[in-house]
Amino acid sequence: MRFDAVLFDCDGVLVDSESITCGVLRDMLQDLGWTLTLQECMDIFIGKMVADERVRIEAETGKPFTQEWLAAFRQRRNETLDAHIVAIPNVHAAVQHLHAATQGRIACASGADRPKIELMLSRVGLLPHFEGRIFSGHEMPRSKPFPDVYLAAAAHLGVASERCAVVEDTTVGVRAGVAAGATVFAYAPLGDGRALLDVGAHAVFTDMKQLVGVLS
Repeated sequence: MRFDAVLFDCDGVLVDSESITCGVLRDMLQDLGWTLTLQECMDIFIGKMVADERVRIEAETGKPFTQEWLAAFRQRRNETLDAHIVAIPNVHAAVQHLHAATQGRIACASGADRPKIELMLSRVGLLPHFEGRIFSGHEMPRSKPFPDVYLAAAAHLGVASERCAVVEDTTVGVRAGVAAGATVFAYAPLGDGRALLDVGAHAVFTDMKQLVGVLS
């Protein structure tokens, strides 16, 4: 393999969570007075921390963004994820192969909070491959699109970021991987990866069955 380590985003790369999370968020924003379709909600929030959109949420709802509301969102989100989360198709085989090929030098580097990451990976049976190598943007000085979470993961694995492959699915995440100096491979299951290439992805693939091949 061309790389010494592989760093995975979580939402949309390891687990099919984006529509579940944004469905809960859309419903709770609706309760505050901001009406969005699911697609509009996904377009605004995917790849970002909800709190980073505090100013816009307050402007659209006319209500203060509180820690109590954020905690309620996370609780409802986690309950819904626990009930409905599934893995991205074909990701288990890819992760198992890369875990073996890199002698365990894989990590999950996500913009999500740690309880959410661990809940999802545990629920779909991927946690054993990443335990002890999970990095959350919430625990970094800056979250994506800044490179902090990817730099922390590479440092923990003892690998220069330039020797890392990053697997991402959003423009925010691709920017973070590129800023870290890694080579970014973009998962675009619907086939339109132009926006991901435009922000620096090295290549786009559409099925996790292809991941090992594109990294080789």
